[in-house]
Amino acid sequence: MTKPSLPELLHAAVTAVGGTERPGQAAMAEAVAEAVDDNAHLLVQAGTGTGKSLGYLVPALAHGERVVVATATLALQRQLVERDLPRTVDALHPLLRRRPQFAMLKGRSNYLCLHRLHEGVPQDEEEGLFDQFEAAAPSSKLGQDLLRLRDWSDETETGDRDDLTPGVSDRAWAQISVSSRECLGASKCAYGAECFAEQARERAKLADVVVTNHALLAIDAIEGAPVLPQHEVLIVDEAHELVSRVTGVATGELTPGQVNRAVRRAAKLVNEKAADALQTASEGFERVMELALPGRLEEVPEDLGYALLALRDAARTVISALGATRDKSVQDEDAVRKQALASVETIHGVAERITQGSEYDVVWYERHDRFGASVRVAPLSVSGLLREKLFAERSVVLTSATLKLGGDFNGVGASLGLAPEGTAGDDIPQWKGLDVGSPFDYPKQGILYVARHLATPGREGSRTDMLDELAELVEAAGGRTLGLFSSMRAAQAAAEELRGRLDKPILLQGEETLGELIKNFAADPETCLFGTLSLWQGVDVPGASCQLVVMDRIPFPRPDDPLMSARQKAVEEAGGNGFMAVAATHAALLMAQGAGRLVRATGDKGVVAVLDPRLANARYGSYLRASLPDFWYTTDRNQARRSLAAIDAAAKANEQ
Repeated sequence: MTKPSLPELLHAAVTAVGGTERPGQAAMAEAVAEAVDDNAHLLVQAGTGTGKSLGYLVPALAHGERVVVATATLALQRQLVERDLPRTVDALHPLLRRRPQFAMLKGRSNYLCLHRLHEGVPQDEEEGLFDQFEAAAPSSKLGQDLLRLRDWSDETETGDRDDLTPGVSDRAWAQISVSSRECLGASKCAYGAECFAEQARERAKLADVVVTNHALLAIDAIEGAPVLPQHEVLIVDEAHELVSRVTGVATGELTPGQVNRAVRRAAKLVNEKAADALQTASEGFERVMELALPGRLEEVPEDLGYALLALRDAARTVISALGATRDKSVQDEDAVRKQALASVETIHGVAERITQGSEYDVVWYERHDRFGASVRVAPLSVSGLLREKLFAERSVVLTSATLKLGGDFNGVGASLGLAPEGTAGDDIPQWKGLDVGSPFDYPKQGILYVARHLATPGREGSRTDMLDELAELVEAAGGRTLGLFSSMRAAQAAAEELRGRLDKPILLQGEETLGELIKNFAADPETCLFGTLSLWQGVDVPGASCQLVVMDRIPFPRPDDPLMSARQKAVEEAGGNGFMAVAATHAALLMAQGAGRLVRATGDKGVVAVLDPRLANARYGSYLRASLPDFWYTTDRNQARRSLAAIDAAAKANEQ
């Protein structure tokens, strides 16, 4: 029997999911198949509506070797495992003459731990009774959550937190889950044979396609302890998020509360001298942190340096001493020791990293209203790490609706550790960029309106002209507005102002869960939804409920963001343009994602309004505009209002 062609396979898969074949999807599938066959790397931009999941799944399944697919959001992981993969596998089975297996794999703390559930949490001295089910009054929210988790543990097949609906608080989940460092290991654990996390790993070892998240991919790459099974092909979806997720995993943090917990956990398990030394070091660290002011530490201050050296040395002594002392009152000693070891090792690792003072790290103080001060350390850049760990041993395909910034892929490529496209060299990963476009007719479906007449936004102060403009636009649109703001303060101020001025429901992020807000926004066309970062990329509301997307200002990183400003400075010191490489690239990615909220289906029409004149007037404005969908462009405020009023009238006629 002849091998089925890629177009045949794609046709079968698209039919099975009830989709429409698109030229961009076919072009993407061909390019992915070619990259996989040649063991090469590909960056592919596929606009909303292309059907990019099938564009990479079909060639991946046809390839026959194991493929890992890493995504940033839970929603996409779910869509792949619950919808796209089952239907695609069913459709391809008769043609491929084999049934590819697929599995989901996440970090250990995402799975219920049976040992924790049945044996209880190794409790800290001040946190009450040993058995958390006894300790939490059944009438309290925590008690109810824990009882529900206990019932759920008998019926769940996966133990995966995301399969529990409705969900539970982080506090409740922490009572019945462990990190990989706290895990006893399947061979030492009484529940090892039934362990949900171990079962997920076993399923992944047998699967042809393993779906995971960016965080686990980063842990796999950084920590050198392989979590993912061996694979020939890696596909990174939502690849515009990868750098920030990897940076998050590579960031260390120390807080006085976290150090105190480690002291309490270790105290019973080591000799008095070692416990006292850690306690003293902890108190010294706490005194320093009381005076900590937020901001970057170009050099580690002397008092912090001494406090961290004391912590590092005391933690090292405790790690060596753990296990030497046996306290008869300690129940389930292995689990208690493992938890204590994990928390002390974290402190030792972060304290050592900061005191060693690598030029490739950025250190800063942060202050949180609820949790107090912390000291943090993050890599100046993760590009070298990604180049070395990601592209060395396999074919990598990176895809997203926003990878091409300012007209090419080189900006995103550089952040991933790739030399400009076409650069040759022995140690340089070779890659190709491909933009397969979008099935939408952007110039006919959308308008990009820049409010050129407004004052340039300052760092602080109320923007009354911007709020007037916003109110007029929302009025013209008949509601139907998604407001994307650069800060929570700006979103709150706008919501408060417009609630007083307009007779339209204004929903505000934080006043309800995100899922609930989006559902209510989609349900009523007159409703507006205002919010900040997670709305710039998390909202998918096709149809007439979202016909105006407003951005209050260009979302540059805050000037006092320690990591971003350090990255900018490093580019400048190397002779580059730090502002364009860091701040403008960050803003371009967010704006491209935000503008992408407007047109989600072929019938959608509307306006993206940017209430920041710099997009029209500044020299970098053309770079940012080139990163956005190819909407019809205007700075004429009357034109924007007339268009919104006409779109609103057409939508109302349809609704009737």
